[in-house]
Amino acid sequence: MPTVVPNEFEAERPHLLAVAYRMLGSRAEAEDAVQEAWLRYDRARQHGDDLRDLRGWLTTITGRICLDVLKSARVRREAYPGQWLPEPVVSRQQDPAELVTQRQEVSLALLVVMEKLTPEQRVAVVLHDAFGLPFEEVAQVLGIGVAAARQHASRGRKAIADGQARHTADLSEQRRVLAAFLAAAASGDLQTLAAVLAPEVVAISDGGGVVNAGRNPIAGADKVARFIAGIFAKRRAGAVIEPVLVNGSAGFLMTGPGLLSVLTAAVENGRITAIYNQLNPAKLSGLGHD
Repeated sequence: MPTVVPNEFEAERPHLLAVAYRMLGSRAEAEDAVQEAWLRYDRARQHGDDLRDLRGWLTTITGRICLDVLKSARVRREAYPGQWLPEPVVSRQQDPAELVTQRQEVSLALLVVMEKLTPEQRVAVVLHDAFGLPFEEVAQVLGIGVAAARQHASRGRKAIADGQARHTADLSEQRRVLAAFLAAAASGDLQTLAAVLAPEVVAISDGGGVVNAGRNPIAGADKVARFIAGIFAKRRAGAVIEPVLVNGSAGFLMTGPGLLSVLTAAVENGRITAIYNQLNPAKLSGLGHD
C-alpha cells in the first residue's frame, strides 16, 4: 500500500520547493530534494521524533540535502557544454493575483550570479537572508560554527552585490523596454537595437550542448546587438513570440519549427543590462503551445 503523505507536510511543500529552487536553480533537482526531505520526515515521524517546529525542521533538512547536491553539481557544471543558466519558472498567467505571486519569484539575474558562490555561501545566504533561518541553525546545516556561517553569508552577499546584473525596473517598464527590444531585433536595425542595450550588457545563452548556442557570454551593446539581430534573422520565418513571466519578470516564449526558447532580461533605467536565453530543451519541458 502506498504511503499516505500527511497534510502537514503538504502544507510545507511550496515553501520547501522555494527554498530548494533558490539553492539549486533547477525545478527538477528542487523536486527531488523535497522528495528526499519527505522520506526523512516520514522516518522521523515513525520514530517519534520531536517535530513541533515542523517548518524549521524541514527547512534545515532540505538545506542539508541541497548542500550535498550543490557540491556534486559543481563538478557536473564545470563539465557543462557552454554556458549554464538556471531552469526558468515560466507562467502565461496574467491575472492580478497571479502577478503578485510571480513577482515574488527569485530573478534569473540573481540565480545566475549565485552560481558563482561556493555551496556553503549559497546555502547560508538563502537560508538566512531569504528565509530568515537563524545563523545558529544555518551553522547546523553547514556543520560549522556560528561565526563561520556568518562569514559565508557575508562573503556570499558581497559576491552577489559585485556580480549581479542591475535589474531594478518594475514589470511595466520591463515590458516596455522588451517590446522596444523585440521590435528593433525583428527589424534588424542595429542602431535602434543597440540603443535599448546598456553599454556593459551581457548576453548568455544555454543550449546544453543539444541546441546551437553561443558557448561564451557576449558583452557590449554593439556585439550583443549584432548577435541578437542575427538570431532573429534566422528564426523569423514561422516563429511565434509570446509574452510570458519568467521568474516573475517580463520575458518571451519563442516557438516555431525546430525552435523553443525562453528569453528574459535584466532592466534598469530604460535599458537592458543582461539577456538570458534558455534553449536547452531539458530545462524547458512542458512549454510550447498548449
